[in-house]
Order: sequence, then structure tokens, then C-alpha cells
Amino acid sequence: QVQFVESGGGLVQAGGSLTLSCAAAGLALADYTIGWFRQAPGKEREGVACISEDATNYADSVKGRFTISRDNVKNTLNLQMNDLKSEDTAIYYCGASARMNSIRYMRASDFGAWGQGTQVTVSS
Repeated sequence: QVQFVESGGGLVQAGGSLTLSCAAAGLALADYTIGWFRQAPGKEREGVACISEDATNYADSVKGRFTISRDNVKNTLNLQMNDLKSEDTAIYYCGASARMNSIRYMRASDFGAWGQGTQVTVSS
């Protein structure tokens, strides 16, 4: 069974930092574009940051604050989040995509193998 397991979420004050991690089971991350997505209550799942073999892409709202990285040996994906804001509050998920241009558009519908997510709450 292919699935991600996300961890590292929590409660943090605005301006603080968190590092999210994602472990993959049943697939080799090196073969996919992988990314972090988030979903706030009442909103659709949105792309936060994605990484392919040779590129990264970030949502405008997190550029300069978040950094995505992957370790193909450990088969893990990380998201370093700095200068957190209240609008970053959401459940964060990992996803993988084999579709061309998935990194460019970061559409949740192009990704799969979702885990249970990890809650990030930023207090103002």
C-alpha cells in the first residue's frame, strides 16, 4: 500500500518555526514529484511547495519563509517553515505525482498517496 506519514505539526506562536517531515511507504520518492499541501477548515486543499528531481516551486504566500527538501536515500520529505503566520494554520499533507508539469501548477488533483496529515496551528 502506498502512503505517506506526516509528522512535526503543532502549536506555535506567530513568527515561530516548525519543521514538518513526511515518510513514504510503498513508493520510491526519487521517481516522483512530491509536495506539501494544506487544507484549512472550509477551504480546498492547496499546494504549498513541491519538489521534483531538479526543481522546486512554492506558493506565493510562503516564498521566502518555507523551504522544501527531500532525501531520496531515507525516502523522506521535509518542510522547514519559518516566520509562521496565522493564515498558515491548516492540516498539512504530503502527496506524490507522476504527471508532467505537476510541479508547475501544484494542483492537489494531480497528486495522490495522501497520508493522515499533521495539524499546524499558529496563534497570533
